[in-house]
Amino acid sequence: MRIYNAPIMARPPKGQPTDFGIRLAQARTAAGLTQAQLAKRMGTSQQVIGYFERRAKNPTTDSIRKMANVLNVPVNDLLESSGEGFRKLGPSSQFEQRILAVRKLPREKQRMVLQFLDSFLRDTQVVSAKG
Repeated sequence: MRIYNAPIMARPPKGQPTDFGIRLAQARTAAGLTQAQLAKRMGTSQQVIGYFERRAKNPTTDSIRKMANVLNVPVNDLLESSGEGFRKLGPSSQFEQRILAVRKLPREKQRMVLQFLDSFLRDTQVVSAKG
């Protein structure tokens, strides 16, 4: 009889997870998501996420992009270890919410926002240099 030191209904991992799988699991937990929650947001099954975290050696580019998008991390964070780990994601700041809203604007409107922002930053730098 085999006894597992794991939560009920959990299977022991087979072999060592890949580097990608470790980074994916870290990003997922930093985002506060379970495998099932990530799977639902990606439109796949929990078993697929488990596979990615435990055994996938070469996930498709589309899969990686989708995971990074859902987890709100750069693709490189899933592909390469930065050594810094993942920060715990909480609610977006008001600034981040505004940036996301600007990203949804048409290109011409985005240019207008950038021109205003550049002008504001230039004026602020001049004031702080004088002050």
